[in-house]
Amino acid sequence: MFFDILTLFPGMFEGAFSDSIIKRAVEKQLISINIRNIRDFSHDKKHNSVDDYPYGGDAGMLLRPEPITNSIKESKKSLVGCNPKVVYLTPSGERLNQNIVKSFLGEKSLILLCGRYKGVDQRVIDHYVDREISIGDYVLSGGEVPAMVLLDAITRLIPGVLGNLDSAQEDSFYGGLLSHPQYTRPEYFEDMKVPDVLLSGNHAKIRQWQQRKAMEITQQRRPDLLNEGN
Repeated sequence: MFFDILTLFPGMFEGAFSDSIIKRAVEKQLISINIRNIRDFSHDKKHNSVDDYPYGGDAGMLLRPEPITNSIKESKKSLVGCNPKVVYLTPSGERLNQNIVKSFLGEKSLILLCGRYKGVDQRVIDHYVDREISIGDYVLSGGEVPAMVLLDAITRLIPGVLGNLDSAQEDSFYGGLLSHPQYTRPEYFEDMKVPDVLLSGNHAKIRQWQQRKAMEITQQRRPDLLNEGN
């Protein structure tokens, strides 16, 4: 899968994508990541300005449509034949969940547009954006961190990225529940013992225990997830 990221702060991605699962996925050529600086597409070559005051008198600054649309057009040129979808990371978007993450797996390429300031001109959204995504009901300084979150969540579900696909399938939210408790060695730690059922070797009982615990935790912490399944 190809990811083309449009941002005012390309340096923010250097550390995030230079290690761990993302780095391995790039090395395996399972994903490709390109980062474009929106300022490179500004008509103001002297100052590279990309924002202006919004009509209507609201406080703050708004990203102008020209540099955004120019960067999108350039990105689409480089991804010709891939029919890339443009995803705008914004607090006003639909809230990201695992089902939305899985819905992106069928795409060959995604253009991730990172908002800044008060956002982007609505005409860009109306005519160039295919989907608006939020990672939660709060406001960040920009769309860079949400873009990292979305890219990471998609990447780990691509076959071959994780050493064991079952690991992704047993994550929280994959089956609509939070994950059950996990334990590793040592068997005893500070007078606390690993539950006997996990040491029994009885895989049927282990799965029953895991399912029961996942239901209990979901009921306690995220009952809304159980209501969504009704």
